Amino acid sequence: MAMRNAYVDQFPTEARIIKAAFWSSFIALAIGGTLGLVQALHRTDVFRFIQSPDYYTVLTAHGVLLAITFTIFFLVGTFTWAVTTSLERGVVDSRFTWGWYAMMVVGSVMVAVTIFSGFLEEAPEVLGAPLNADVLFTFYAPLQAHPLFYVGLVLFVVGSWLAGVDWFRTWFAWRDDNPDERIPLPAFMVLTTTLFWYICTLGVALSILVFLLPWSLGITDSVNPLLTRTLFWYFGHAVVYFWLMPAYLMWYVMLPKFSGGKLFSDPLARVVFVLFLLLSTPLGIHHQYLDPGIAEGYKFIAMTNTMFLLLPSLLTAFTVVASIEHGARQRGGEGYLGWLKALPWRDPVFTGMALAGLMFAAAGFSGMINAGMNINYLVHNSWWVVGHFHLTVGTAVALTFMAASYWFIPQLTGKKLWNRSVALAQVLLWFVGMTFMSNAMHRSGLFGMPRRTAEPQYQGFEFEPAVGTVGEINMQVALGGVILTVSLALFLANMIMTSFNGTSDAIPDNTYAGTLSGPEDSPAILDNLKLWTAIAATLVIIAYTLPLASIVDAGGLFGPGIDGFQLTIGTDPGLALESLTEVMR
Repeated sequence: MAMRNAYVDQFPTEARIIKAAFWSSFIALAIGGTLGLVQALHRTDVFRFIQSPDYYTVLTAHGVLLAITFTIFFLVGTFTWAVTTSLERGVVDSRFTWGWYAMMVVGSVMVAVTIFSGFLEEAPEVLGAPLNADVLFTFYAPLQAHPLFYVGLVLFVVGSWLAGVDWFRTWFAWRDDNPDERIPLPAFMVLTTTLFWYICTLGVALSILVFLLPWSLGITDSVNPLLTRTLFWYFGHAVVYFWLMPAYLMWYVMLPKFSGGKLFSDPLARVVFVLFLLLSTPLGIHHQYLDPGIAEGYKFIAMTNTMFLLLPSLLTAFTVVASIEHGARQRGGEGYLGWLKALPWRDPVFTGMALAGLMFAAAGFSGMINAGMNINYLVHNSWWVVGHFHLTVGTAVALTFMAASYWFIPQLTGKKLWNRSVALAQVLLWFVGMTFMSNAMHRSGLFGMPRRTAEPQYQGFEFEPAVGTVGEINMQVALGGVILTVSLALFLANMIMTSFNGTSDAIPDNTYAGTLSGPEDSPAILDNLKLWTAIAATLVIIAYTLPLASIVDAGGLFGPGIDGFQLTIGTDPGLALESLTEVMR
């Protein structure tokens, strides 16, 4: 019998934990993805399964399950794999690992139950309030959720913090045995990402624990909506890079291997992750260009910070493409572009990741539009923004995760992938479906089609696209949604069938590609995590101290208090309109 080098053979306990995290991720993907089809068909008026008021429950579930639950469960599994393989040791205490995983599951279930109670004719009362959370993914005031929604979010985030503690404990143990060694690149990527996650989640933790949860429990009578919105976006853009970092990790350490070559530069990869640690958080105000309560100068600073963040993305594009080209030339590829034909396009793992990277390049161009203050006014709160993050989290992240799963699940189970041809068709269908959908969303945003609404057409008003028609754009969205749902079904079927497949000795090696330029070529200061964390914290303080002080000074810590009026509108749309009218007066 041939000897295997599968992950499950080396780390059987950790393999079970990672497999559980991945399946939690897949369940969230299955539910959230199905709800995405419901949204696409409803908004385009192709077929309506639900009443329009229920659309906002669907929208909340779709956003939370996919943008938080799916991505972060997959992340903790990937990062546990990266730490244990690169440090060549298991976690310090598997009971601790199971503990933070269980905390994340409990938090997810609490959030899901609270959201899906919105479908009931009469939601049950718990803690003196109806069990409801139609607050969308962004969940800041003035919309108010049930307290259990916020408690569930807290448990989930704290679980992710403890996962970071787990990875650092493993690294500390390794460092004690290897005091003079450089941090292996995958572990370095995990640790820098974890540090920036600790920094960026402080905003959302403060928003929930100090303002939203006490408000929902009736402990405080009101909140300052602009303050909770700003604290959310302090976290809300940085979390995008938290989703992306495991995808980046796989592009750096797995894609070169699958293409048949080596990573072009270990030092450049370290620089990229240090830059993300430094720059990812102090730019959230660029989501608030239209907020009148924030001075233009603060918005300009956020825009500048955002433009600097293009640098690590461009470095990644160069390094990853150079690594892939090296692999292609090792396989016999020649010419300026002829080497592309030598790449393993029949491998669903490689093809899925490569197409995800291509979509991320397109997302970078639309992201530059979002980042610019003046041009952002054209597309703000339109379907353009939805198209943009369907290219980022919906493709760059999701497609990379699905493609990687075709390699991970055999590693974690010791079972051969059920069907490589179905896997290849699945990643291609996802690329095609998202091309239709994101193209139509971007175009519709240019002529002002709004987001976050079940009924995008205004009464007595017709949208006039420069090219095509509204009907054609709607059909592209609906068609894209159907194709994506078919792709999702194929992915889930492959994962399930692989789990029931026979045990196999033909499992690929659980090893990394080599490097053309290794860690010895980079300055040791890159591994000084204390230094980079201190600089990152300083940049956040500089970017946010004055804006937050200005918001509190203008509106109060717990509400505007305009002539004794307090903003306590909860989730009642009629009361919301009345309250906002009072504020305008």
